[in-house]
Amino acid sequence: MNLITTLAGSMMEGFLPRGWDLARIDACCAHPPQAIAERQPWWHTGFELAACESIADFDVMMGHEIATVIQRTGAEGRKLALILPVGPMGMYRWAVYFLKEWGVACEHVYGFNMDEWSDHAGQTLPANNPGAFQNAMEAAFYGPLGKGTVPQNQRWFATPDRLPHYAERIAELKQQGAHLVVIFGIGRVCHIAFWEPHFAAEYPTVDAWKAATHRLGARLHPLTIEQNAITSFKSRTTLVPAFANTIGPGLFLAADQIIGGAEGVFDRGMQWQGASLWMTLRYGPDPWVPSSFMPTLPGRLFYHKGLAGPLTPDLN
Repeated sequence: MNLITTLAGSMMEGFLPRGWDLARIDACCAHPPQAIAERQPWWHTGFELAACESIADFDVMMGHEIATVIQRTGAEGRKLALILPVGPMGMYRWAVYFLKEWGVACEHVYGFNMDEWSDHAGQTLPANNPGAFQNAMEAAFYGPLGKGTVPQNQRWFATPDRLPHYAERIAELKQQGAHLVVIFGIGRVCHIAFWEPHFAAEYPTVDAWKAATHRLGARLHPLTIEQNAITSFKSRTTLVPAFANTIGPGLFLAADQIIGGAEGVFDRGMQWQGASLWMTLRYGPDPWVPSSFMPTLPGRLFYHKGLAGPLTPDLN
């Protein structure tokens, strides 16, 4: 007896994304922890997993990866376009630490926040709102970098007037030889940025889905809202907006390099992200599972070892 056998007639029927194959998802999650790094045919030859023993290790390792690409592109005299998440966040403190230790300035860096809370029309929270992603980025990354920070006019946030111009600006930077790096976390429903699985129903082909660069006032899945209530709003669901502005696959799949992170573990063995991680790695590229495309790109995905499982009952 499980969700699959009891779904009919329940309140869960019609709740999960329509395109999800629940049996396939269950099979993804049934592998033993030691199988997580087994390479799949669709993985890019340059894609690799990096296991982290603790959240502290995760923050340092992912922060070092970000600082390294900033240092390397600066030394090469290349511009660097970073698509940046708010979640995970702990790696920014260490990226700042390494850059300051190495004396690396960020005048060659262009930062593009991948999403922001909004209403249905795409109007965003004020930049100084404690829940705003712009506020979080200024406090965690741009501000602490001090004199060596990313220039103010090279910071892009997903506001309704700026997000529609991301694709054009990034294309210009790439024409100038810029390296595009997408830094990301994996959502509860396997979104990248706030590009949700149910958007897949709106596109006639995979290629059409892949071409979409952004969306204003994107309608969020209830599990996305609850994920953020738990991880960012101290369980207070009423504070979480139901819409967001977000980049789409036309940008996050254009990466020259990815730096991903999954660290969704809690105390006492509890977690929220193991199934999402296994789906990302084993489901196979599918627009109904947006994160499933990320292993097709070169780069590293850092993950807390606890997320590998085993994903079996452990009653708390």
